[in-house]
Amino acid sequence: MDWSALSVSLRLAAFTCLILLPIAIWLGRSLAYARFRGKGLCEALIALPLVLPPTVLGFYLLLSFGRDAPVGSFWANITGSGLNFTFTGILLASLIANLPFAVQPIQRAFEHVPHNLREAAWCSGLSPWQTLLRIELPLVWPGIMSAAALTFAHTLGEFGVILMVGGAIDGETRTLAIAIYDRVQAFDEQGAAQMSALLLLVSFITLGLVYGLAGRRRWIRG
Repeated sequence: MDWSALSVSLRLAAFTCLILLPIAIWLGRSLAYARFRGKGLCEALIALPLVLPPTVLGFYLLLSFGRDAPVGSFWANITGSGLNFTFTGILLASLIANLPFAVQPIQRAFEHVPHNLREAAWCSGLSPWQTLLRIELPLVWPGIMSAAALTFAHTLGEFGVILMVGGAIDGETRTLAIAIYDRVQAFDEQGAAQMSALLLLVSFITLGLVYGLAGRRRWIRG
C-alpha cells in the first residue's frame, strides 16, 4: 500500500471540497436566480470539464500554469515558485476539473426554492443574508451534500488532469490513482488490486455517509 499517495489524494480531495463548495454555492445560487444574456454560455463553460477529455484539460492547464503564461507568471511573481508539478498546481487543476460536480447539484437545489418563500422572508424583516442563512441554505442542504460527495469522490479518482499538471512526484503530486497506474506498469497486480480496493472502499463510504445524511435531513423535514 502506497500510504504517501493515499495521503496526497485525501489532502487534495479535502482541500478541493473546502475551497470549492463556498464558490459553488455562490455560483449555483447566482445561476439559479439570475436572468441575463450569456447565461447559457456561462453554464456551458462550467460544464465543459464534464465532456472535455481530462488529458486535454490537463494540457491547457499545464500551459496556463507555465511561467511564460499570465497565470503562471502572476503566481511566480507573488510566491517565487511555479505551479506546475506542485501540490498547489494540482489543487488549482482539481478546482477547475471539479467545478461542474460542485456547481450543478447546488444550482438545481436553488432552482427548487420557491421565489415567494424568499419574498415572504423579506417581508418578515429578514435581510438577504439572513434569508440565505436561515431559509435557503437549510432547503438546499441535500444539494450541497450531493455536491460535496461528487467532488470528493471524483477528486480521489482523478487521473489525467493531475498527471498532466503535477506529474508523479512522491509525497507532492503522486496520488493513489497514479500509484495504481505505476503498479500496473510494473506488473505488480497485487499492489494495484490492494490500492484499487481501498480507493473503492473510501469512495463508497464517503458517498454512503453523505447521501445518508442528506436523506435523513429530508426525512426529518418531511
